Amino acid sequence: PMQAQPHDVDVKALLRIAVVYNVPMACNRSTADFLISSPLLNQPYQPIIKDYSGYISRSL
Repeated sequence: PMQAQPHDVDVKALLRIAVVYNVPMACNRSTADFLISSPLLNQPYQPIIKDYSGYISRSL
């Protein structure tokens, strides 16, 4: 159904949290298969740390 369900708010909150913390999330079986079979799961994770020093030190 195309109507909002009672748990719709919870699902959207989980999606937002996954985006904020850079967590891969599968919403269907084909995406889950793709994530689980990815060769990147066998490699150590190298996080990309953004440099905000220019933004923080900007003059307002």
